[in-house]
Amino acid sequence: MTDVASVSPRRAEILGAAAELFARRGFHGVSIGDLGRAVGLTGPALYRHFRGKEAVLAEMLLDISERLRDDGARRAAAADPEAALDALLRGHIAFALDNPALITVHERELDNVPEPQRHRIRSIQRAYVEEWVRVLRRLRPDGPGERTRAAVHACFGLLNSTPHSAAGLDRAEMAELLHAMARAALAA
Repeated sequence: MTDVASVSPRRAEILGAAAELFARRGFHGVSIGDLGRAVGLTGPALYRHFRGKEAVLAEMLLDISERLRDDGARRAAAADPEAALDALLRGHIAFALDNPALITVHERELDNVPEPQRHRIRSIQRAYVEEWVRVLRRLRPDGPGERTRAAVHACFGLLNSTPHSAAGLDRAEMAELLHAMARAALAA
């Protein structure tokens, strides 16, 4: 995992600016020069930190996938499955509300990540899904695994709608709405 603490502040700044630019203008609508200017660098100076735009995108999506998986594993380890599910929901909701640009970039730009990194991102994301599936199977051991997995993916669709749905409500209100809706969806 790319440990956030081990990423240089400049590199983290570049990743954050890139997420905003890619979300707003699309991967192909952003140049290396644009990325550099967003953080006060020239385009060529950006190459001291990343090999290119694809490397920025790949690291951005790998990092967030690893952080979600690791946080999910920690939350899912709660002894009580109800508490584990609540912790998973609250963690993912916080991520979704705090990172709408990353959600948008992942949704639109994953296919622009080079294949080896894209394969790794998808593998990490499957592991994150399986943390949720294990918790739900602890709650309902008789439920079919594929149905449970489909429910988790559908729940992610709901939670990851925040770039489009979070306007108009304050953060706490939106968080509680998403939590109630996701709990109801997963109980179906």
